Amino acid sequence: MSDDERGPSPEQLINTAALLGQAYSRLGHQIVDGVIAAGFPQRPAHSGVFAHIDLEGTRLTVLAERANMTPQAMKDLVDDLVRLGYVSRRPDPTDGRAKLVTLTERGRACIAASVEVIAGLERRLEALLGPEHLATMQDALTRILRHHW
Repeated sequence: MSDDERGPSPEQLINTAALLGQAYSRLGHQIVDGVIAAGFPQRPAHSGVFAHIDLEGTRLTVLAERANMTPQAMKDLVDDLVRLGYVSRRPDPTDGRAKLVTLTERGRACIAASVEVIAGLERRLEALLGPEHLATMQDALTRILRHHW
């Protein structure tokens, strides 16, 4: 079989989007592992809630939109986090028919632990890349996020 028939090699498939996705996944797992080690059991998927919830509470549909998930998938994650004691549901004061997903005291402690883990991860990234390269990477990623495609 010739090289053309086998298709592209793994090295040829690597592109910026793939690298960003792989880095995001690896860093995300390190954050979850650190939070679990701090005494807050959870699954990596729960980050879809923690990363998008407002301190005053957020509607499930807004969480789903922010996390690029279906409302049903977000409902399942929220149900897990309710069982674990990290979030609760309460009536939305602006609309009695709607519910807000809000952090419990345990949920706020979990967020605080994640902030500490992320700060340690930032220090490790700075040690790996150097402060100038880290700042350049953060600037580049910020520019990508602000760009309107």
